[in-house]
Amino acid sequence: MTNETTSKVVRVDVDRCVGSGMCALTAPAVFTQDDDGFSQVLPGREDGGGDPMVREAVRACPVQAISMEEEA
Repeated sequence: MTNETTSKVVRVDVDRCVGSGMCALTAPAVFTQDDDGFSQVLPGREDGGGDPMVREAVRACPVQAISMEEEA
């Protein structure tokens, strides 16, 4: 059973990001790249937007700059 009081929050560690673009390729409904090529979570998609590919984007990041954490 899932806990309804927690929500997921997707974050990009901008200090770690190298701009590989794997997240934007894997889950384009959640991630984009800025003008310098670094990853960003799209506004309003900080919860992952229900996209099942977010977990794959977390795994695909070559420098582990993406995290998905549960918050109360």
